[in-house]
Amino acid sequence: MKIIDYRVTPIAFADPPLRSAFGLHAPYALRTIIELVSDDGVSGISETHGGAAVVADLEAVRDLVVGRDPFQLAQLEHSILSSGTSLGRGAGKALWEGKLQSPPRTFGAIEVACLDMIGKALGRPVCDLLGGRVRDHVHFSAYLFYKHAGAGGSLGFDTDPLATGWALARQQAALDGEALVRQARTMVDAFGFGSFKLKGGVLPPPVEVQTMKLLAAAFGTEMPLRIDPNAAWSIPTSLHCARELEGLLEYYEDPTGGQAGMAEVAQETRLPLATNMCIVSFGDLPEGIRLGSARIILGDHHFWGGLRASIELARICRIWGLGLSMHSNSHLGISLAAMTHLAAAVPNLAYACDTHYPWQAEEVIVGGKLHFEDGMLPVSNEPGLGVTLDHAELARMHAQYLACGLTYRDDELEMQKVEPGWKYVQPRW
Repeated sequence: MKIIDYRVTPIAFADPPLRSAFGLHAPYALRTIIELVSDDGVSGISETHGGAAVVADLEAVRDLVVGRDPFQLAQLEHSILSSGTSLGRGAGKALWEGKLQSPPRTFGAIEVACLDMIGKALGRPVCDLLGGRVRDHVHFSAYLFYKHAGAGGSLGFDTDPLATGWALARQQAALDGEALVRQARTMVDAFGFGSFKLKGGVLPPPVEVQTMKLLAAAFGTEMPLRIDPNAAWSIPTSLHCARELEGLLEYYEDPTGGQAGMAEVAQETRLPLATNMCIVSFGDLPEGIRLGSARIILGDHHFWGGLRASIELARICRIWGLGLSMHSNSHLGISLAAMTHLAAAVPNLAYACDTHYPWQAEEVIVGGKLHFEDGMLPVSNEPGLGVTLDHAELARMHAQYLACGLTYRDDELEMQKVEPGWKYVQPRW
């Protein structure tokens, strides 16, 4: 089997005006779809971060991919990681600059497409290629956001007067604790999630602490809660909020910045600290383990170099007694399917995975959006990832990418449209 065609397609899809410490989501989120085709007609697909830098990195390794046997992943990985591919912006201008390099991301995107192709050729699901499943359903967590009014995009996505339930909640503004509780109730009613994560670092810390207390009062102690200020809080603020949140949280994600700062907070609170900011690569692990910067790693196969690398991360976490879950960003069903196969094959994935997926209204796979039941997704038994690329939707979303004019994510710039002069600073409080 040889790869004879390699297609890289940037797309854009509607994204609501969600807030974070980095600013505001633009009306469109950017992703990139990779499609490989073999000489015997088998295709494999994957989805990764979006924007011009990501596409450039994927195009730079075209000659390393075309003509290759998709089973020879170790050789392909070595070739890409040593190819001198230029460094890209990663997921955002301020968010990952100088931290995440593009070669692991580039290989990881191609690896998923290869594994999808191999699974289809063998008639086996991707989780079987990762060692087999330890669970048949994967738990996901409700991802709550402070947000402005609107559902993103244009041509009807921003306002739908007939919307009800979650479709209506996706449109509504939510900039206080009571609105977040309403958002949470609607999300649970729609998807059955059994845990909540609040994207913090947006409003003054006392407001966000009060939001967590309102959620705890509304849903009870059986509903695990998490908050992620994205390092917007200083060490003193993080410690003060930790005392306020003692006993309420399943984990406390990236309240402050840097491994040393996280370690200082960890030493002064019984809340378990989690991260997807200060430990985001294998090179970060030794220092993070030495300092005790976090007890839970939020892995992400897009950042860590693919699905097999994420299996290696899980083994390291097991050896060092670290908890493990999954980070998410605005994504579509191909990424969600890959996350689900990976989660199925990781025995020590002890926490429900993050996902932005309910916030997205569009989809690039045949049959439309995947469906959560009781906050879970079933692990597909179909060959490969178990999803099929909808080429008509791919073409439409590519046209949307060209029309929207966005080439990278810039939450700071988008926030300045709402609040002129707004700047990303760390820490803010």
